[in-house]
Amino acid sequence: MRTIGSALGFALVLSLGACSKPDTAPGPGGVTMGEARALDEAAAMLDERRPPAEALQPAPPKVARQAP
Repeated sequence: MRTIGSALGFALVLSLGACSKPDTAPGPGGVTMGEARALDEAAAMLDERRPPAEALQPAPPKVARQAP
């Protein structure tokens, strides 16, 4: 009985380990899974640092003075 329980436990560990891809496995867009994860983290950091929309509005045009 103990052998069956050990075998089931071992099979469970193996099946859970196979669920995640290693960092070197091919991922989306021709990059590895590790590179894709790093790109996602970098994009999230850039989104957090994005300035408010008001800061991105263009300044009003300056009126040029004409020479007399």
